[in-house]
Amino acid sequence: MTQPTLRVQMQPLLQPQQKPAQPVQPQPQAQQKPVADKRILRAFVARRYLSGHGIEIGALGTPLDLPPGAQVKYVDRMGLDDLYREFPEMAQRKLQAPDIIDDGETLASIPDGSLDFIVANHFLEHCENLLGTLRTHTAKLRPGGRLFYAVPNRDHTFDRHRQVTPFAHLVQDDQEGPDKARAAHYLEWATLVSGKQGDEAQQLADKLQREKYSIHYHAWDAAAWFSTLAQAVDYNKFPGFVAHFELNLHEMLAVLVRTK
Repeated sequence: MTQPTLRVQMQPLLQPQQKPAQPVQPQPQAQQKPVADKRILRAFVARRYLSGHGIEIGALGTPLDLPPGAQVKYVDRMGLDDLYREFPEMAQRKLQAPDIIDDGETLASIPDGSLDFIVANHFLEHCENLLGTLRTHTAKLRPGGRLFYAVPNRDHTFDRHRQVTPFAHLVQDDQEGPDKARAAHYLEWATLVSGKQGDEAQQLADKLQREKYSIHYHAWDAAAWFSTLAQAVDYNKFPGFVAHFELNLHEMLAVLVRTK
């Protein structure tokens, strides 16, 4: 496998603090803190790799800032009104209206070989069959197309108490179907993310599963996600390579290039 561009240091992306030319008197008001924004590095990487016509899956309130000339259609599993009902915590945010209503794991409405890029930020952890999703996304690309992914780093999110997902589990999901592990995923979420115990945890898990609430089925730290991508390339016989892998605050960015 061709070695990817790999930068493993954290990218703080802080606004530089200007040093005064000469001493000044302390100010009574609180000084402004540096601002970190995950969108900055995302946009920088996008300008390096993305062009042409593509889609973004599940953009919600943070659509990717694309390079000039890149054309995108937004895909989500429900319309804008339903998204606001699904995510009431985003009621005060502007969400991206979908152009296409489709399942981002299957993309049944998108012809194979029709896209120059697919963007899916904070989406893959919601996929019950990750390896199948990666195959589907690959099939939708033209030769030379790119997959642009951001995945949350378990160590810096509410997933921090969970074990990283082993690759063997992903293979089992792919070969046997995700139904076998679904109940266990919801119970783990209720216990380790929502903090419930005993009967209360089971009741919450059952409720979320009935509602088909979109949880993080899987979780990775940086080392586990890099290893997962490398193994997925081999397992799926991906016709290309991992071109970029980089840590970005609480997430990991990756770009895969289809070469044929």
